[in-house]
Amino acid sequence: MREFATIDELRACQGREVAVGEWFEITQERINAFAAATGDHQWIHTDPARAAAESPFGATIAHGFLTLSLLPMLMHQCVAVHAPLKMTINYGLNKLRYPTPVKAGSRVRLHATLASFDDHPLGWQAVWRQEVFLQNEPKPALIAEAVLLYVKA
Repeated sequence: MREFATIDELRACQGREVAVGEWFEITQERINAFAAATGDHQWIHTDPARAAAESPFGATIAHGFLTLSLLPMLMHQCVAVHAPLKMTINYGLNKLRYPTPVKAGSRVRLHATLASFDDHPLGWQAVWRQEVFLQNEPKPALIAEAVLLYVKA
């Protein structure tokens, strides 16, 4: 966990990797729950027997949007800003790619790099390069430029 007491401490990390999170397992149960929540029951996600027999991945894989939806939790595990803030807002994404599929049972973790940090009328806008890596895989499963707005207290 990387903790910042002030905005200036965070700003000083611009252009550098700030933190690497803990490993987190993507279970078939989580994949099934995501399918139920979103209505995306495609067999490559929810049918382990068929995926083992027919999928080029040899197993079920997590929805790309499931991996994306984990970013706030994964980020919260590895970066904390304690400066006086009213809130932090997810302001959107600039870029998003899924280079490697996440098979059920895989473990993932976040690498967070502060790409840019700028003043904003409500406070500060940070662009975080977030890369979700799979254990024992050289290429990331997800690469995103997430924009967070830190609102002044």
